[in-house]
Amino acid sequence: MVSSHKRELMLTAAGLSLIAVTYGLARYAYGLFAPTLRTEFDLDGGTLGAVAAGSYVAYCLAVVVSTAVTARWGARTGALAAGTAATAGTSLIAAAPNTAVLALGVVLAGASTGLASPSLADAVSRVVRVTRRDRAQSVVNAGTGLGVLISGPVSLLAIGDWRLAWWAFAATSALVTLWIARVVPPVKEDRPRGLPTPLFPPATGRLLPAAATLGLASAAIWTFGRDIAVSVGGLGETESTVVWIVLGAVGLAGAFTAELTSRAGLRRAWSAGMILFALATALFALATRSFPALVIAAALFGAVYIGLTGVLILWGTRAYPTAPAFGVGVAFLMLALGQAAGAPLIGLLGDLIDLRAGFLAAAATAVLGVLFAPKEATTTYNFGVRSLSRVSAVPPERESRVGCA
Repeated sequence: MVSSHKRELMLTAAGLSLIAVTYGLARYAYGLFAPTLRTEFDLDGGTLGAVAAGSYVAYCLAVVVSTAVTARWGARTGALAAGTAATAGTSLIAAAPNTAVLALGVVLAGASTGLASPSLADAVSRVVRVTRRDRAQSVVNAGTGLGVLISGPVSLLAIGDWRLAWWAFAATSALVTLWIARVVPPVKEDRPRGLPTPLFPPATGRLLPAAATLGLASAAIWTFGRDIAVSVGGLGETESTVVWIVLGAVGLAGAFTAELTSRAGLRRAWSAGMILFALATALFALATRSFPALVIAAALFGAVYIGLTGVLILWGTRAYPTAPAFGVGVAFLMLALGQAAGAPLIGLLGDLIDLRAGFLAAAATAVLGVLFAPKEATTTYNFGVRSLSRVSAVPPERESRVGCA
């Protein structure tokens, strides 16, 4: 019989892999391939942004669907839907004969991320012991960095045939989906139905606008990061891809979000993170022609973005301790709404003025995000170190080994 600790490790590894293929490959690789797609399909900045916005809108809808599906049928159903959507979306992009099919693939790939996050947050909350839960949530969330890291070398190996890279992404997504089917446990208990009560606890007064602000600010680099390095900075194929690889590699540091947040507190972690996020985004605009500066900016962005989304996960699961999927879902819904609004606006600014203007606007938005830092009121203890949050952790009576028997 598989030990409970090994089961937790397997779930965490599979969850990290699903986040890697949905976020790092299916969704954010669009930004990596933006210069190639711009040329291949004769797209301007506004159209590139509009296609990305479609992906974010699909993400929003998928978050709602995943939250409902997870509450009704459990985390396995939502996670399998995420892997299937990632496989189908990347396959469509690889085979796209025109812009319409490309957009459909990007939208479907974007939906995979919205399906993944709530279901995995729910699975971790129900399977992993409370003493290891925050760490597991942070490690799973760091899968974005792993996926971005993988996408860079694959794109370099597929120079001259970008479709081959996307077929590789599709095959990887399919394999991870099969793994998820084996690892994420089925529902084995009566689950609460309907919306949580209260629907919007006090913590959401800052959580929701904070997530939206992060979404607005992050749309610049995720959609146009490599594009600005090539079209404005003049970087070549290899140099601009190296910038993307660095972003993903350093993003793996997001796995330590729980530990860092437990020591600094949610408020200070969020505030410092948004300031550093603004600095990274501004560097992309102000030092576009400097390869070393872009590498530093990408490293800073990768670490801080994954860390901030990890803070949102911890924040959301504490705001809704009895409905973790809903807490993460509502936070990431606002994140995606911000990205959906930001991508076309930044693309439009790039067409009308210069992409650097759009990046500076995004940096200013990140600074404003500091205003929504969480208020801390209680102290809890998690995995042996101090953890501060507005809302107390899941009560001990819910510490049953749900779904693990």
